[in-house]
Amino acid sequence: MIAHPRYRNLAITEESFQMINWNAINTVLLDMDGTLLDLHFDNYFWQEYVPQKYAERHSITVMQSKNELEPRFAQQEGRLQWYCLDFWEKELNLDIVALKNEINHLISFRPNAREFLHSLKERGKQVIMITNAHPNSLSIKLERLSMAHYFDRLISSHDYGYPKESQAFWQNLEVDISLDKEKALFIDDSVRILNSARTYGIRHLLAVRYPDSKKGAWDTQGYEAVEDFRELITPATISPEKIAPEKIASEKTV
Repeated sequence: MIAHPRYRNLAITEESFQMINWNAINTVLLDMDGTLLDLHFDNYFWQEYVPQKYAERHSITVMQSKNELEPRFAQQEGRLQWYCLDFWEKELNLDIVALKNEINHLISFRPNAREFLHSLKERGKQVIMITNAHPNSLSIKLERLSMAHYFDRLISSHDYGYPKESQAFWQNLEVDISLDKEKALFIDDSVRILNSARTYGIRHLLAVRYPDSKKGAWDTQGYEAVEDFRELITPATISPEKIAPEKIASEKTV
């Protein structure tokens, strides 16, 4: 995977390693889309590919399709249905899983995300993915990229019946994993979800500056943000030879 040009000349300093006091962290909670993975896949899928396929199904223009779909999407935003592939398959009469697989070559890590995951295991941290992605969407990502082995748990909000925007999600999570909120770090690309985590009492929070490699910086509204995960990796934590070359080769995009 070739790094996005924006990150190639990123200066990593000792000061940048101090963004997180790792001695105060036992558990690292990580979002998937837009945090570990480039949000370009999901943005392109919902904003361009689905409207195109919906237009073909209904013999209308792509612009007409977008005008029809955008308010329907907006109505569900932030709710569990927004992330539910089963819901949208029924709503749109499209095979959403099959469509995602048609363009799965666009699924990729954000800069140095895999190296960051490896470094967390080297540090001995508990690493848990918490994602709003539907289980079928999660499966597609895991099939495309080798990363499941980095996690102690993979949790979809659909497992609890509440999205991460809801306090009920965090209540379920705390009970499920015996979460110590004071010693947990949560990284996510959504300010709305970070606000939800902060309200619940998650002590350490980080946003993502560039969730989508094809778009500009996001307004993180006062949250400290990471651009490239090298910012969170000390030189002694990771070396390229520790990453299995066959895994890297299998994940190259075309």
